[in-house]
Amino acid sequence: MSAILMPEPLVQVIDRLEAGDELESKLRRLIENEIRRRLARYEWIDRVFQKKYGMTFEEFERNEMVKKLGYSFEVENDYHEWDMAIDGIETLRRDLEELQERESIL
Repeated sequence: MSAILMPEPLVQVIDRLEAGDELESKLRRLIENEIRRRLARYEWIDRVFQKKYGMTFEEFERNEMVKKLGYSFEVENDYHEWDMAIDGIETLRRDLEELQERESIL
């Protein structure tokens, strides 16, 4: 485990954001909340594109939709944003799981 020094103004902001407990617990909750916020945004992006194209990202790739839709700027842009969201969902779910596992160990 690493120890870090934090400036008092930063500690005060953390105290205002998260009541009670030790600083470590407050930071853990802030990090978990931020992961959940980002995860919700990526999941929203995934739902938007699933609705727009009527398929999952995996189906979109498998069906080579960028090619089928003529490599338009909009479709390519959607593809990259969707891909980033899918990657973000996987990464953040893994991070959240790790964070929760470590909390249960401590």
